[in-house]
Amino acid sequence: MNKGESIGSTTITFDRAGLVRYAGASGDFNPIHWSESTARSVDLPGVIAHGMLTMGAAVQLVTDWCGDPGAIIDYQTRFSSMVPVDEAEGAVLEISGTVGKADPDAGTVRIDLKVTDPRREDTRVLSKAQAVVRVPSGSDA
Repeated sequence: MNKGESIGSTTITFDRAGLVRYAGASGDFNPIHWSESTARSVDLPGVIAHGMLTMGAAVQLVTDWCGDPGAIIDYQTRFSSMVPVDEAEGAVLEISGTVGKADPDAGTVRIDLKVTDPRREDTRVLSKAQAVVRVPSGSDA
């Protein structure tokens, strides 16, 4: 694996029903994630996706690429923009991943994720999203 090499890209979508299901699974029932009136009352543009849902959905690209969620030994990001989830149209995120650094001595590769909202002029919703992946011995990392 060489710095700058692509691991692929994907598009994910969120809808309001998915936010409610995630709230139930995570225990995060903050009404800004399901109530339009509550979200607007605190000066949000409307219902927004959970940050942890966004973070978790984005790293799925890395999981799919490496084939083993247990190979991801570190994952960090900064939340840089909200993800508004329109009642009718939902939300769309585009995710792409590239090799940011390969460390053959440690047997790891760092994958840098770019996570954008194409409906908002490619606004980055996650910044410095990086996953460190343990690569199998004998691979080219």
